[in-house]
Amino acid sequence: MSGLDPLTWAIVLMLVGCAMIVLEVFIPSGGLLSFLSALALIGSIIMAFRRDSTTGLGFLVLTVIAVPAVVALAFKYWPHTPMGKAFLGELTTPEEAKTTDPRRELVGKVGLAKSTMLPAGSIQIDGQLLDAVSQGTVIENGQPIVVVEVKANRVVVRLADKDEARTLTEDPRDIMSKPLDDFGIDSFEDPLA
Repeated sequence: MSGLDPLTWAIVLMLVGCAMIVLEVFIPSGGLLSFLSALALIGSIIMAFRRDSTTGLGFLVLTVIAVPAVVALAFKYWPHTPMGKAFLGELTTPEEAKTTDPRRELVGKVGLAKSTMLPAGSIQIDGQLLDAVSQGTVIENGQPIVVVEVKANRVVVRLADKDEARTLTEDPRDIMSKPLDDFGIDSFEDPLA
């Protein structure tokens, strides 16, 4: 070899090995750069042991610490590079990543129980039929309810008080709740009798 000290070779090979690890993250080489990086890091440790065993052990510990740190840093900055953006696309913001459940808008709305809720059953709110769970009380079919909360896939309801029940409007699509006179049909009684 040349007249360089083994410690100098160990430092150079350690830097080359770490640089090749970073290149492997940014430039896919099918593992070739990783293999060359491993050779350089092993060569670095061997050259450090050629100087003395304390330096060799120091480089061994440095390799165990430096390699994961370099890989972590490379992966941290990789998504912000042009190649990372090409692979991953545009990163989503935390606001975009939040899921929105349209049922959350139902909290506080008044509806009707469409089945007996023991505690689960069906409710109707704004013409929409949903499965719901009562807060522990039995709610009979046709009683007014209020949506209290929406948790995961459960709509939790309670019995509506009198003031809340007054805000309940009739659903124009629910023809079964309308009186017969609203349809313009004459009485079924025999007019000749």
